[in-house]
Amino acid sequence: MNITTPAAIPTVAAHGAAIPALGYGTSPQTGSVATEEIVTALRAGYRHIDTARKYGSEGAVGEAIRASGVPRSEIFLVTKVSHENLRAADFARSVDQSLKALRVDYFDLLMVHWPNPAIPLSDTMPALAKARRNGVARHIGVANFTTRLLDEAAALCPEPLAALQAEYHPYLDQTKLLGAVRRRGMAFVAYCPLGRGRLFSDPVLADIAKARGRSVAQVALRWLVQQNVVPIPRSSRPERIAANLNVFDFALTGDEMQRISALRRPDGRIANPVERIAGGWD
Repeated sequence: MNITTPAAIPTVAAHGAAIPALGYGTSPQTGSVATEEIVTALRAGYRHIDTARKYGSEGAVGEAIRASGVPRSEIFLVTKVSHENLRAADFARSVDQSLKALRVDYFDLLMVHWPNPAIPLSDTMPALAKARRNGVARHIGVANFTTRLLDEAAALCPEPLAALQAEYHPYLDQTKLLGAVRRRGMAFVAYCPLGRGRLFSDPVLADIAKARGRSVAQVALRWLVQQNVVPIPRSSRPERIAANLNVFDFALTGDEMQRISALRRPDGRIANPVERIAGGWD
């Protein structure tokens, strides 16, 4: 069994959490997530695994953890409660279902997956905090919240929020949200860090990648890592799973960072269920 030690992966600190600076996402997008690809990621050295009740991948993640040979204590495991389950009783039931599906005793990070304008955060945030107080979640956070919702959530939550997860890649400007997260001492976790493949044909990224002897994916991921943002890419191909983790042995120059940041565009957002975001995005 070939298991890579995670010693080379730095961590991002946030309210007591030490979050591995690059993780493996298990959102299926289409089709399903295979246990084997998650095992491959763990054996390649990933120690941050991201799932959610809504993804339908919790069972596969749990099986992969047990099959990988990597001790549970070395894995930073994240799951999320879906937007339809944000009332206290539903929230508790969803948490219990996730524990059973994953066959674990705790989550390293438990998050609200999406806000729900029909359910007040005054119902949701105490339920999230309770999971931390009960030891089911070592750390808690929110996903897909705007700056306004983040302010409201933090004010209503009696436990500190360690992380916010949101879409972030060079085509999407998240300057305002990133600033709000940093002011609160939270970590920013980026999903869709490769724009679901839309970045691969970008000439600016391709030029930098060629000059660096790297892949476009590695350059885009390094751009995030260098902002102290935690990307969670996913691939089903073993060679890409390994390559995506190999971004900690080089640094982009200030000019390269600026060139990539300049790629932001008004239509850059991919995940956009507008009915869940009252008042619109930042």
